[in-house]
Amino acid sequence: MSDRSARLARSAAMASITVALVLVALKSWASWRTGSTAMLGSLADSALDLIASLATLTGVWIASMPADEDHRFGHGKAEALAAIFQIMLIVLSAFGIAARAVTQLAGGGETAAAAEGIGVSLVAIVLTFALLGWQSYVMRRTRSLAIQTDHLHYKSDLLLNLAVILALVLDQYAGIGMADPLFGLAIAAWLGWGAWRGASDAVDDLMDREWPEDRRLAFVEAAARHPELSNLHDLRTRTSGNRDFVQFHVDLPPRMTIEEAHAITDRVEDDLRRQFPGTELLIHIDPEGHVDEPDNPLVEDNEFAKLDKDA
Repeated sequence: MSDRSARLARSAAMASITVALVLVALKSWASWRTGSTAMLGSLADSALDLIASLATLTGVWIASMPADEDHRFGHGKAEALAAIFQIMLIVLSAFGIAARAVTQLAGGGETAAAAEGIGVSLVAIVLTFALLGWQSYVMRRTRSLAIQTDHLHYKSDLLLNLAVILALVLDQYAGIGMADPLFGLAIAAWLGWGAWRGASDAVDDLMDREWPEDRRLAFVEAAARHPELSNLHDLRTRTSGNRDFVQFHVDLPPRMTIEEAHAITDRVEDDLRRQFPGTELLIHIDPEGHVDEPDNPLVEDNEFAKLDKDA
């Protein structure tokens, strides 16, 4: 991660910590005043936002460290680990809110001071909108997985705060007594769904999932523009934090000198890095006709030939 990207990611993490601190203070007061399960759920979510944002700051700080002797590929996966920690907190929050809502449905309960609760929720919506705007700006420039997960969580907070407002209005002004715990259950379900979606990206990063097919195809098409290359095979791609890694084999004439082959791979690497910034490339040269694993299509399938089939 470049110094500028690291500074942007840290600024987004600090902004989310600041917003979470303000919201925890406001919602603690509003929960005490209203007795609302939905507001309590919103408070729990903001408190976990604070812890998660601290984890995000730690993750982006570690991820920005340069490669060292023990971590030659860098520290990018620290962001995925921070994201997994955030997701665990989101799931705990969802279970806690659901349990409180079920208890209230079974035993009843009243809310009060709707005006204060609604006012706090409106302030929370304004602050969250501002934070999401800054996070979106940072995400476009850093591709930080930890910030993306934090962003997903705060996007859910917008719906959560709207749900709190609706619950208080329906409970106190429309006389629908079950609205508050029902909205609490809806909030818990929304948090659980958000955790599931966020976990998918983090696990993909940790498990070195291949790039999406359209991006792999774009990479192969870019490499195919170099006529000196043939039989691109054993293509492997992965993403770690905001950095990409690609390795592949290509065939070159066996009579070509090492110096000539090196010059070709240098040109190819320079061109591919321009088209895919932040990508670390490893190109292995095989003599034409060489086969490493004849019975393994994952290794030996010619990616250039697939382009011809699709054309």
